[in-house]
Amino acid sequence: MSVARITTLSANSKTSFDDAIKEGIDRANKTLRGVSGAWVKEQKVEIANGAVVAWHVVLEVTFVLED
Repeated sequence: MSVARITTLSANSKTSFDDAIKEGIDRANKTLRGVSGAWVKEQKVEIANGAVVAWHVVLEVTFVLED
């Protein structure tokens, strides 16, 4: 049997939502062991002068707790 925990992360990118998600997961893997999944809870963009200048995501990251 395993027990997992979920933590909330916020990440952003100047390129795309996909890149923001990748940045968040890459960062989670540097700190957390046993990352097994993620849910994109929120997405938003930052706009300046009528153009999108940043993409933001909020992730719910699941990781399995060690014994």
